[in-house]
Amino acid sequence: MKKRILAFVLALCMVFALAACGPKTENNDNQNNNSNTTDEKVVKIGIFEPASGDNGAGGKQEALGAQYANTVQPTVEIGGETYKVELVPADNQSSNDKAPSAAQTLISAGVSVVLGSYGSGVSIAASDIFGDAGVPAIGVSCTNPQVTAGNSHYFRICFLDPFQGTVLANFAKENFSATKAYCLAKLGDDYSVGLCNYFMQAFGEENCVYETFPEGTSDYSAYVTNAKNNGCDVFFAPVSTEAAALIIDQAVAQDLGMPILAGDTWDSNVITAAAQGKSNVQIYVTTFYQEGGNAEFDEGFKAYLNSDSTAMANNGGNDMIAATSAMGYDAYFVALEALKAAGSTDPAAVMAALPSVTYEGVSGAIAFDDVNGDAIRDAAYVKVCNTETGTWDFVSVQGID
Repeated sequence: MKKRILAFVLALCMVFALAACGPKTENNDNQNNNSNTTDEKVVKIGIFEPASGDNGAGGKQEALGAQYANTVQPTVEIGGETYKVELVPADNQSSNDKAPSAAQTLISAGVSVVLGSYGSGVSIAASDIFGDAGVPAIGVSCTNPQVTAGNSHYFRICFLDPFQGTVLANFAKENFSATKAYCLAKLGDDYSVGLCNYFMQAFGEENCVYETFPEGTSDYSAYVTNAKNNGCDVFFAPVSTEAAALIIDQAVAQDLGMPILAGDTWDSNVITAAAQGKSNVQIYVTTFYQEGGNAEFDEGFKAYLNSDSTAMANNGGNDMIAATSAMGYDAYFVALEALKAAGSTDPAAVMAALPSVTYEGVSGAIAFDDVNGDAIRDAAYVKVCNTETGTWDFVSVQGID
């Protein structure tokens, strides 16, 4: 009898064991899925920036502004509900060829709006991807007019190159009595070629010596020599920070003997590091923000950098504030204002809301014109590199009369 009971118990155990090893039922799958779900709503903002390539340093600093802003305000109220804001990065690698695939990555991730890019060329190259998908983009520091011209999906919060080029040309004439300018751009680069053209138009093309260098150039000695031999009064080179550091080295080695002027791309601690301790070089830049312009932002951003080793590394190893970081910060909050105004995470609704968005940013008041969605900006900061301290000193705020 005992043997029969024992056999029955063993049989039952085998049945239960087989059932446990068998396939899960539909109900079990549903229960497992429900245990991993959350009621938290998420809205995604794309960060379309170079993290590598010629403009990688600037792209990282621009992205840092948005990343810091996300720590300041990680949620947003949309249509009466609270959404967590998730930043989705895509490295466009400073390459016009790679930019479309980076843009498609953001589209596939389901972003509601995109911020970027540092570099006008990659912004132009990716524009159709965003437009065809119906996703709005907010340019942060891409200053070439072609970024927004002829489309209704790309906006921007920075000034444009026709303005910046004129400011720099006027500055050269008024401050250095310049009558002849040397202008250097990277061949095929929308930003540097475009800004040189606008500078020359304002300065007088007949009084300019213009040259371009090809991709992969590492020796800029001949260009510095040409500027000297042509008797120029200023050296204008609105190129990438990577090229800029090498140009500075040659300017010092050959004792250039004239001020170097550049646009917003040179507003970086990469430039100040390259020039520090080299008293025979003068560097002036136009840019969007001067450290000290907003004490609350400056203090908070520096604290953020010093508390995060990755953020500090992405800022070039110190806590100097680049104007592009301030602009990235402002662009994030402009995106939040658009989401709130849309009352929806639908990209089409956000795009429709953007033209009427206004925001008082750390870089100044932000509003869009009704022609191309460009920022209404009429002033640029001019800074000079202090080669003793390795910092930027404020010179003036410049406009166009």
